[in-house]
Amino acid sequence: MASKGSSAFARIRAEVIRVVAAIPEGRFATYGSIAGHLNVNPRHVAYFLARLDEAEASTLPWHRVVAAEARISRGMAEDLRAEQQARLEAEGLEIDGRGFIMNPDLHFHVVGPKRGIRWDAE
Repeated sequence: MASKGSSAFARIRAEVIRVVAAIPEGRFATYGSIAGHLNVNPRHVAYFLARLDEAEASTLPWHRVVAAEARISRGMAEDLRAEQQARLEAEGLEIDGRGFIMNPDLHFHVVGPKRGIRWDAE
């Protein structure tokens, strides 16, 4: 990933936030689908979402981003996992006891094709 404080770091963060903000209610995307679109690693997407400030976390639909296989991330703190599940269920998604979104094809938000972004280029 670009070094913290670099213009590339700031641009990647801004793009992650822009893409997540565009996920419609009742739909979800995965870290991997967003990462593929932005030409970054899925862990980079998770990194930025895990470090939202309070204002961003209250307005950005971060809960609509889940792990591979349409599953709530097992790496999250239990209280955040519960909050994410509650928010997704409030939007009409069904989550099974293992954290998987039921009928994911009906709710998956296609972010877009892979973009040929070179983040190190200004």
